[in-house]
This record gives sequence, structure tokens and C-alpha cells, in this order.
Amino acid sequence: MLATIAGLVIGSIVNMSLIMVSGSIIPAPAGADITTTEGLQASIHLFEPKHFIFPFLAHSMGTFVGALVAALLTPSRTSGPAYTVGFLFLLGGIASVYMLPAPLWFSCLDLVAAYLPTAWLAHRLTLRQPGMTAE
Repeated sequence: MLATIAGLVIGSIVNMSLIMVSGSIIPAPAGADITTTEGLQASIHLFEPKHFIFPFLAHSMGTFVGALVAALLTPSRTSGPAYTVGFLFLLGGIASVYMLPAPLWFSCLDLVAAYLPTAWLAHRLTLRQPGMTAE
């Protein structure tokens, strides 16, 4: 359980760090207020595909790093902690889809590719150590 909590905390830090730097790399559209949920909801129609790169990276990399940490902290390298982190991040992604009206293509891509596949990959990478086998 501690491995899962550590994975959630570290993964959330990675997620928020990427979100925080995203505006300095790909600026928000002119006139868009991205400081509040209401402002984001009102200006999402101004966003181009490039504005969704960092949210996707934040979701996938946050989940990946969190699941990797959880898997590495589990002595037997069982898949449970990594998949739990992935599932909990997926629940956050589902909540985000309901709160922020992103384009359908992004919502589908995000929910299908950013969470459980990256948790699976993180778990698989921890099995590459000598003596570890897949479940």
C-alpha cells in the first residue's frame, strides 16, 4: 500500500510539473484564461491540437512514473501497485473529461492511451531485472 501511495504522490508531482511548464513551451491561445476551471471551459474552443500535447504528456508520464515507482518499491514486483496507480490516474482522467469539455478525439486518446498502457509498460520494465518474471 505504501508503494502505491508513493507512486501516486510522485506521479502527481510529475503530472503537475509538466502542466506548469506547458504554458512556457506552448503558450495558451490569445484571450484564453487558463488559470481557472471556468476560464478554461470558456476558452477551450480556442485551443488547437498543439495545446493538447502537454496535457497528454502530463497524464501519460505522470502515470508512467507513478506506476514505475510503485512497481519498483514492491519487492515481488507484482503488478497490483502499478495497475492501481494507473487505474486511479484513469479515474482522474475520467473526472477531467466531465469537468473540461475537451475535443472528443483528445478525450478518447487520453483515456485509452495515457493511463493503463503506461502502467502496464512501467510494470513490464521492472520485470527486466535479473530473476524477475511476469505474472
